[in-house]
Amino acid sequence: MAGLAQSGSNPDVELLYDINGMAKDAPHWFDRVMQFVGEWGLLAAMVLLILGCWWSVRRRGGAEAAGSVAALVWAPLAAAVAVLVNVPIRGFVERPRPFLDHQGLEVLISGKTDFSFVSDHATITMAMGVGLFVANRKFGIAGLVIGLLEGFCRVYMGVHYPTDVIGGFALGTAVALLLSPLAMALLTPLMKAIEQSPRAGWLISRRSSAAGRRAVVPGARTDAADSEQRDLAA
Repeated sequence: MAGLAQSGSNPDVELLYDINGMAKDAPHWFDRVMQFVGEWGLLAAMVLLILGCWWSVRRRGGAEAAGSVAALVWAPLAAAVAVLVNVPIRGFVERPRPFLDHQGLEVLISGKTDFSFVSDHATITMAMGVGLFVANRKFGIAGLVIGLLEGFCRVYMGVHYPTDVIGGFALGTAVALLLSPLAMALLTPLMKAIEQSPRAGWLISRRSSAAGRRAVVPGARTDAADSEQRDLAA
């Protein structure tokens, strides 16, 4: 694969120069913004999106809350598993970073000395985006858009070939979807158990936590007890 990347007629390299060439024409401040966004910003945005979806699920509550929260927990776990799977892939392919084999690239971030295929950033964001899509379609679409933007940024920054990004998308998607049934089988009962907890139930559903608080308040008088006392008084 490294040999293919060195070919000037390779579409992968041509697309790399086309996208990275935008960085040369852009203002310096814009490149600095893209550097931050591509390295940390979009990852942070994905985490905030997952937290926002969790807050929405928790507030809504209902019988499906535990399953939805389980799917949200799986999203970052899927990203972690995908990165671990990528470790032997990188070692097997051993594809150098594009700026090591090609001249004239505008590299926006230095210090990248590891192998290029596949992109960890693309893998992480797409795994979380797909996992989020499984949990909630509306939030998931936004997550997928963030994943696509992350891939574009990595090529724009000159640290990955387009096929590195595509490989990351494929790896993240495969891990998130193929392992989802097993993950849900393990996580859903755990989330249901947490939902029943009087102390941790608020993590799953606001309504269940409120019900738990009513159940454990010492000396609390129920509506039925109040009604019975009123009948006796009458």
